[in-house]
Amino acid sequence: MMMRNKRPTDIRVKGCYFCENKKEIIDYKDEKQMRRYTDERGKLVDRRKTGLCARHQRLIVAGIKRARHIALLPFSGEKIG
Repeated sequence: MMMRNKRPTDIRVKGCYFCENKKEIIDYKDEKQMRRYTDERGKLVDRRKTGLCARHQRLIVAGIKRARHIALLPFSGEKIG
């Protein structure tokens, strides 16, 4: 009998934080907010994990890149070892 890959039915789809709270402006200078969307290694967290809509995910990515260029966020995470 062949097993099919089925999605678990108990996963709740998160709503976009910015759409729910009617926030149109994503401030790249807000370091705490930008760190929320990067993992411990400094990588960008994908849309499925953050629960953002496509529009706000693009704005977050642009904001993180701006924050990195003006040295508010590191390009890489903490050193291991």
